[in-house]
Amino acid sequence: MAAVVKDLAQVNADLQEQKERVENVDFKMVTFSLAGKDYGVDIMNVKEIAKADKFTYVPNAASFVRGVYNLRGDIIPIIDLRSFFHLPIEKSDALENLLILHINDQVYGTIVDKIDKVVGINRESIQPPHPIFGDINIKFISGVVEKLGELYIILDVVRIFTVSDEDKNKSRGAVADSGEYFVPPPAGVDLLQQQKAATDTAIGFIQESLAALRRFIVTTVNDNWLHKRFAEWSIGRTGENLQLRSASEAEDFLSTFDSPHSGEFWSESYSNSIKKILPESPFANINVWNIGCGKGYETYSFACILKNKYPNARLKIWANDNDIMAVSQAPNMIYDLDDIPEYCRHYMVHGQNGYSFNPAIKDSIVFEYHDVLNENTLPDMDIILVRDVLSFLPAQEQTRIIADFSEKLKTRGFVIIGRNEELTGANWQAVANDPVSAFSHN
Repeated sequence: MAAVVKDLAQVNADLQEQKERVENVDFKMVTFSLAGKDYGVDIMNVKEIAKADKFTYVPNAASFVRGVYNLRGDIIPIIDLRSFFHLPIEKSDALENLLILHINDQVYGTIVDKIDKVVGINRESIQPPHPIFGDINIKFISGVVEKLGELYIILDVVRIFTVSDEDKNKSRGAVADSGEYFVPPPAGVDLLQQQKAATDTAIGFIQESLAALRRFIVTTVNDNWLHKRFAEWSIGRTGENLQLRSASEAEDFLSTFDSPHSGEFWSESYSNSIKKILPESPFANINVWNIGCGKGYETYSFACILKNKYPNARLKIWANDNDIMAVSQAPNMIYDLDDIPEYCRHYMVHGQNGYSFNPAIKDSIVFEYHDVLNENTLPDMDIILVRDVLSFLPAQEQTRIIADFSEKLKTRGFVIIGRNEELTGANWQAVANDPVSAFSHN
């Protein structure tokens, strides 16, 4: 008998399916649940569905804005519809269910309890909204419809994400059948502007912390890097975790800033990148100003590259640093041969304690203790090597020293700065940008 009942149920289901096929289905909606009730949105407004749980916190945003989310490279705001409509939210460690919506050329992520299915209906079956059908403000409901025994409340998502003139003149709107009030959501453009303003505020705090904790000063020299780094670093961080609270956190934030091989000999691949930006026509004399030379690793690396490229040129490198211990050790450094890159070994001599550079290289370099913030009385330069130094100088000194570079450079001269630094303005032209950042002066 049970089998017969099952067969009859299947027959009824088949008949219902056939009936639906002959109905005029001219409206499809994606259905979902909020606080135990069924809702739907026009499928034409749905870009996709997704699951996620890590949203980047946006300071000072409305309570229903959970943050922003990186959707395959696009940063979109995330709105929790449950919070927006003052509905209960069940605590869960599971991924949030997202409906990704297209609204007026903008993309939003909306959090719902559960995403169900796509339901097709005839538009004529949609009934006007009535407060009895939902716990939400009736102005955000475009209609209600019954399908296969289920009652669906169809949300007007365009209205939800667009503020009317009437709403703009109201500071609060009443929620249907409740004593609660809420501030209507801003228009899509306003929300994105709010998101940008909040991000700028967070970045402003980062700037202040970097200056205080690491003396890293943000200007046009490194502003592009800072924004890219913040976007990467802020993923998965919210609230206070977006701020730098210690020197170690500031160090972690700056961990991607340094140029390759800082404080060590340049690798073969990096030396080849340097060679690519050197002019093919030979120099008779080459004057180089190396600022922030440290113990001389990059100075010796660059000297060997230049000697190899221009063997007949007279090379002179002024290597400066304000670390008196480092710069005093540089001329007398002894190395193991295994630590020397191949392109430098031709310029090495073996001594009692190890290897050092030969007179051809040593005599071409003048290591001097000097603070670049003081007066720089040097001749005109063909090349200025100043990797990762500008960003740690006061803003006004960065401006002054860059102006000094433009005065000291010869006609075909150029400046090699940090990989994540740049020289802006009409007078500077990029020669290379990765992994070597170099600029010539027009």
